[in-house]
Amino acid sequence: MQELTNNALMLKVKSGDLDKLGLLYERHKKRLFGFFYNMNSDASLSEDLVQNVFVRILKYKHTFTGDGSFTAWMFRTARNVNYDYYRKNKIAFNKSEISTVEYKLEDSDTVEKGMQRKDDISVLNHAMKILPPEKREILVLSKFKEMKFSEIGEILGCTEGTAKVKAHRALKDLRSIFLKLETR
Repeated sequence: MQELTNNALMLKVKSGDLDKLGLLYERHKKRLFGFFYNMNSDASLSEDLVQNVFVRILKYKHTFTGDGSFTAWMFRTARNVNYDYYRKNKIAFNKSEISTVEYKLEDSDTVEKGMQRKDDISVLNHAMKILPPEKREILVLSKFKEMKFSEIGEILGCTEGTAKVKAHRALKDLRSIFLKLETR
């Protein structure tokens, strides 16, 4: 049997076959968890927010047209769930730490290089905390979740070109913050 695409599964959910939502959940729970964890560094909260995304997908299934990517639609929903959580709880959105940076940068060179990497990771984590939430979000989507700019554009409600520009500017700002912190 041929595996159904995400769009096909969501269209089945939209037409009333709610069991297919479980398949979508299994396919995307880790990716969504990683997105939320990169944004807030809280595993328990991230799990709750993943659940909230699928509750919201079920609630707003009628809005899915199938024209664009399901993944982009899902991450747009995830983004809204994240913003709603912070707005509802009046929590500062800037308290995130990007722990997966360590995974992306880790390399088993020499001990000295390893120590330097740990320092760089620490400075990069701090720089990510300083970065405004909307810039941190686009870096998480593009660099850590390795999404295509066309999908990021769908998520952010802008063109692919605009998403590239936003990512470039966010990376430039991150680099600037990183270098300022590194010279301290």
